[in-house]
Amino acid sequence: MTEYSPLQSELKKLIKSSGPMPVWRYMELCLTHPQHGYYVSRDPLGREGDFTTAPEVSQMFGELLGLWAASVWKAIGSPSLLRLIELGPGRGTMMADALRALRVLPPLYQALSVHLVEINPVLREKQKSALSAVRNIAWHEDIDDVPDGPAIILANEYFDVLPIHQVVKRETGWHERTVEIDNNGALAFGAAPEPMPRFEVLLPPLVRAAPVGAVFEWRPDAEIMKLATRVRDQDGAALIIDYGHLRSDAGDTFQAIARHTFTDPLKSPGQADVTAHVDFQALVRAAEDLGARVHGPVPQGEFLTRLGIETRAVTLMAKASHEVSEDISGALKRLVGGGRDGMGQMFKVLAISEPNLTALAGFSDEMQDTKAELP
Repeated sequence: MTEYSPLQSELKKLIKSSGPMPVWRYMELCLTHPQHGYYVSRDPLGREGDFTTAPEVSQMFGELLGLWAASVWKAIGSPSLLRLIELGPGRGTMMADALRALRVLPPLYQALSVHLVEINPVLREKQKSALSAVRNIAWHEDIDDVPDGPAIILANEYFDVLPIHQVVKRETGWHERTVEIDNNGALAFGAAPEPMPRFEVLLPPLVRAAPVGAVFEWRPDAEIMKLATRVRDQDGAALIIDYGHLRSDAGDTFQAIARHTFTDPLKSPGQADVTAHVDFQALVRAAEDLGARVHGPVPQGEFLTRLGIETRAVTLMAKASHEVSEDISGALKRLVGGGRDGMGQMFKVLAISEPNLTALAGFSDEMQDTKAELP
């Protein structure tokens, strides 16, 4: 991150000409501005980047998701064509690991058509390199561009970067939170002068009771509706893995990460990853309202344990040097454990399927059928 942010100058010009900017618009520009957006100009992943995702922690994560996809394929009748779709696939690491696991089932591997939804040209090139051996693969700007057919959709750390709306509670009602320019010429949070009309009636009771000064945030339902509609009408399932909360509540979770450290989301826009926690209750409500079946959410640690990650770790360690075994053990703890560095509790896993899929692997102890012999 540098002191000078070219996007900051553009944002200030926009605010001076059009007035304070809603938080959702600020977040959208930070991430997807055509020239200076964070996600259109760089590779943010790994030790040299700004954050590390579960697929970068260990190959076990992607392998188990591949076996989960296999269990869904069997559950929907083993169709001769299956679209395996990933939203925001990073460097292609997770998909490469999933496909390696799926090679143990040749009939499924032959049925696969891989589709990656990615807007970042830098990451697209890395995905093409990581997946160069995949014969049937295509890239898309939006999931709407993926051809019809039964599908398994994977979305790991995808929803947390979708722009959020924020409102602040005042004595006069709920006011939209904005980004403005303060007296020192710096970007600062503010609020619209007029409250949002009749906003109170739309809120869950828990949020309605929040004190003055509380912040409530939400995302539009457009993305979850696309996934729910697709699997409801065309067969299959979507798997959403992200950090967030199980019930809708007040709280400001808008944050920025640069070089693996939290930073001010209003500082150096376009040069840090800006995210917000995912409201899983809102995702469940939107999917169920459309008639899709919902499974979970469950903590990531629980999900991966049910899929057999501990058995997989033991298998890998049996073939590895002592040093590599230590790395595998550390990765296992990070993926399933709690605490500050653990992802097992903070991250939740939610599946959405067509209505007739009554049970899916990873969401109950009885459905541990994804375990296959992996090399």
